[in-house]
Amino acid sequence: MSFAPPPYPYERLDAIRRLAETHDGGAIDCSIGTPIDAPPEGVIAELARGTGARGYPPSAGTGAFRASASAWLERRFGVRVGPDDVAACVGTKEFVGSVAAFLHLRDPQRDTVLYPEISYPTYAMGATLSGLRAVPVALRAGGLDLASVRASDARRALVLWANAPSNPTGALDDLTSVAAWGRANDVIVASDECYADFTWEGPPRTILGEDTSGTLALHSASKRSNLAGLRVGFYAGDHDLVAYLRAVRQHAGLMVPGPVQAAATVAYGDDDHVAVQRLRYRARLERLAAALERYGINAPLPQGGFYLWCSRPGDDGWTLADELARVAGLVTSPGDLYGAPGRPFVRIAMVQPTPRIELAAQRLEAAT
Repeated sequence: MSFAPPPYPYERLDAIRRLAETHDGGAIDCSIGTPIDAPPEGVIAELARGTGARGYPPSAGTGAFRASASAWLERRFGVRVGPDDVAACVGTKEFVGSVAAFLHLRDPQRDTVLYPEISYPTYAMGATLSGLRAVPVALRAGGLDLASVRASDARRALVLWANAPSNPTGALDDLTSVAAWGRANDVIVASDECYADFTWEGPPRTILGEDTSGTLALHSASKRSNLAGLRVGFYAGDHDLVAYLRAVRQHAGLMVPGPVQAAATVAYGDDDHVAVQRLRYRARLERLAAALERYGINAPLPQGGFYLWCSRPGDDGWTLADELARVAGLVTSPGDLYGAPGRPFVRIAMVQPTPRIELAAQRLEAAT
């Protein structure tokens, strides 16, 4: 067998879970970024109507879905991307994992995927599953250190992944400069912006602007609207790239179910529920960060996203994760799951209900 799939990253946490479960009140699982809060009632009502359940849904998305996503891009970022330059995807992880293969068919002379050295593991795995090279890009304060990319790798690069706010670090990036680097090197820039609604420092950022050439932005209803189980998101940007991907993805049979598209249309038409969710995440971040800091763990508030990226001098992520499980019943993700440079850290997702985050904070304070 030429390819043996590695263990799924979160399957490595079983020992940590067992340790956390010994607490009275049980484990508080903050390892996976799965939203736990209720989605908008109007979205669920639309889903229950079953609109579009008969017949095959359009692979690129219904006109209503694409128009809703287009209007949201303008409201959120002040950018105008017409519905024809927007298309649906079956949850954004599917897109991340498959887009390199589809783009390689378009440009077989390029065989390299560039991605942040600390990042969501599927960027690199998408390259591997496509039979391509996965090359990490160093990070510096402020985002990707594109000056560190070797000229030979830039010439071979098919796509560069950007992610702001970052999963797992919460850092922001200068996406305008990233887009400019991509155009200067004739490299497609795919910008994963699924945490944009939870940007804490300044306005939300996008790779898209007046010039969308060579760029794709990726957005998810999973994080924004607590709809991870529906598996729906969209990509938008360069007219020719979107048209190409719409065509090839249709041949691959990738379709978001009709009722899900109808529900997502409602979700992207409403911003009020996101404002409520922002308050929840911000309060959880502040509460747990303060308790961790009092316990002696560095837990700075992120620039965006709903993760704490924590460390303590002298500990690696697995040591720290074990201690957090033992002391607070927290199940966290050691940082090397996101790349070797993440080894000194743990990631803590604020996806448990607020009373559970409060319980974790109280356990930490009791042990301080």
